[in-house]
Order: sequence, then structure tokens, then C-alpha cells
Amino acid sequence: MDLSKTLPTMVPCRICGGTVYECLDFGRQPLSNGFLKPEDVPHERYYRLAVGICTACTMVQQVHEVPRQLMFHDGYVYRASGSSLMRKHFEHYAEHLLATDLNGEDKFLVEIGCNDGVMLRAIHEAGVRHLGVDPSGGAARVAEENGIRVRIDFFERATAADVRAKEGPADVIFSANTISHIPYLDSVFGGVDALLAPQGVFIFEDRYLGDIIARTYFDQIYDEHFYLFSVESVRAAAEQYGFQLVDAEHMPVHGGSIRYTVARPGVREPSASLLALLEQEREMQLGRHETFAGFAGRINGIRDDLVRLLKDLHGDGKRILGYGATSKSATVTMFCGIDSGLVPYICDTTPGKQGRLAPGSHIPVRTPDAFRDPYPDYALLFAWNHADEIMAKERTFREAGGRWILYVPDVHVI
Repeated sequence: MDLSKTLPTMVPCRICGGTVYECLDFGRQPLSNGFLKPEDVPHERYYRLAVGICTACTMVQQVHEVPRQLMFHDGYVYRASGSSLMRKHFEHYAEHLLATDLNGEDKFLVEIGCNDGVMLRAIHEAGVRHLGVDPSGGAARVAEENGIRVRIDFFERATAADVRAKEGPADVIFSANTISHIPYLDSVFGGVDALLAPQGVFIFEDRYLGDIIARTYFDQIYDEHFYLFSVESVRAAAEQYGFQLVDAEHMPVHGGSIRYTVARPGVREPSASLLALLEQEREMQLGRHETFAGFAGRINGIRDDLVRLLKDLHGDGKRILGYGATSKSATVTMFCGIDSGLVPYICDTTPGKQGRLAPGSHIPVRTPDAFRDPYPDYALLFAWNHADEIMAKERTFREAGGRWILYVPDVHVI
């Protein structure tokens, strides 16, 4: 499939009701976290992964919605605390909140999508009243085992109103890598309105469209990422729902993310950082369909280069393994047509993925021990957003002559 030749399908914008023009179509894709037992393969679900951009509010969004209960459920395998980098990231930000917005008596924080409690752990240990809201029971129970209070539920208007009635208003509502997963932003902001204290703030982090396009991080597009946020589109969404975007901070995590701070109108002055990022986006022309046409052309080039490299190495008798059975890897393997013939298996540290088959490609997932016994000639790094952490841990692989293959921002070998 050639992404640059997508037909201009039109659908209504989920935020403002404007016209969304389809600009990228990755074709048939599986549930990105749907790691399979062999007997489940005949029953695997697929959908069409396509995104478009709204001509009115510039929100980039998927054209088709995957039902949330298929993606986020009791058996959801992702664990946020699996990365030491992300643990440190959340620990540092928790310390910041404890010194600022949570500094005072009887402060209350609610986290949307708390997963295994990686951020709330420091809040809990500081004795600050808190509540995590997450529909994935398996992850939530891990948090509860560490003393963290969790409500196993989807966050929406009714959930928030019930929390407010039982707990009182929240001084901070926080979320990381979750808000972009939720198509029904109207209900999310309705919930924020019901739960947030008058002077409170809604703070959320998500992967940044600007970095995705500039660095050709095309595998950040998969079923769970319903929206690809820009600062301008978040500003427009906040205003649509009666709030004001007052700060935006660029961060390096996940290849580039933005931490957004939203408040009720007039509560805080817009920051210099926010205004600078809005100006930068205008220069990048993130809101133009033509920008995505160029993005599509680069994605096609990466696909062709990666498949050519893997086939050439395979033809030369080189052994190639995958590293990191990420959600992102489903987009890559399906769009590029990579299967176990080219990559016999993928090594991953997540117990819930080990012994299963990767979605779509059905490449077996094995433990990191399998990576070292014996080392391959090349490793295709799907978890590129943790490259420094992984390469430091696997330095013996490079010392033994092994080489890493990365495919963003272009195909290259380290």
C-alpha cells in the first residue's frame, strides 16, 4: 500500500464537528496489544488504521474507532513501570507536584489511566490523598498491592461525578499517555469539569505530533492512539469544552512528548513556553494536509528501505531478531510485511507477552535470555524510544559484534 495515494475520505471531527480529511491509511491492522496464544490466531480481530486532520480545529484523529473494551481490559499486558527511564520520569514529576500544586493540607490528586501506579507510588508514599482510575484490572491490582487506591473503571463524566460526590474536588487531575487513547474527549472534559476544584489544574502528557512528523515516527500511529495531539489542537479542544490551555512543556520521553496544563478560564496566565510552541507549529505547518503528504512519502521510503535491508541480510545468511514487543511494532510489521521468515522471534521483558505471538505478524515473543543464547547478528529495535536504556543493558551484544537496526527517523544500522 502506498500511503501517499490515500483517497480523500471525509468524516466529522470528534471534537468540533468540522470536516476531517483522511490523509494516511495503514490498511489492515490487529489490536496492537493483542498478544495471542496459538489457538487464538483464527479469532484475531483486525480493523483499518487510517487517520485524518480536521480542517477547522486541526485535530489529527483516527477515522475508525476501535471499541475501547477490546483494547483496555483485565488482561491488558502493558506495565508502565517496566522501564527504569519512565519510573524516574514519573518520580521526578511527582516530586515537582508535591512541591507545587499538591503542597498544602488535604490535597487530592486523581490520575486517569494510572496503570500499575508508577506515578502514584511517590504520591502515596508522601501521604497525599489520591485515586487512580483505570479500566485495566490486571494493572490496577498491581498498583493496589503497593497500597495505591484505584477505581477500576473508564474515566468519563459519570465516573468523575461519582468520585466528586464521594471524595470531594481534585486539586490536580493528572494523566500520562492516556488522553490521546480516548475518542470521547467531550465526556472526559465533562468529567474534569465535574471533579476539578475551581483553582485546580488538569495536567496530561502525550506523544507530540510535531516530533512524530519531523522524525517520521510513523509507528506511533496505532489503534490505541486515537488522537495525535499538537499544541494548537489541544488549545482548540480545551476551549471547545470550556477550559483554557495555559502551559505546554516539550519533553524527550517517547521520542518527544508535550506536558499540557489546562485550567478554568482566567485561573492562570498562558506561559511563554506555550506561546513559543504555538508559533513554532505555525512555522511547521502542522495543520496542513500537504504536510501529511510529505510525511506519507517518507514512510513509504522507510518501508522500502527496511524490507530491502532485512531481505539482503537474510539472503547473506545473517540472523536477525526483534527486540521489544511494543504496541508500535504491530504497525511496522503489518505495514512492512515483516513476519517470522525474516525475524524468527522478538525478545521482550514483559511476562504477559512472553510465550505468545505478536499481533498480526504472529512472530513468537520470547524472554531476553533467548536473545543472548546465542546472540543474533542483528537486532531490529522496535522499542527505539528506550534505545539508550536497552543498548546500555545489552552492551555485551555490541561487544560480541552484534549490530542494532533502527528504522526512525530513517533506516540505519548501529
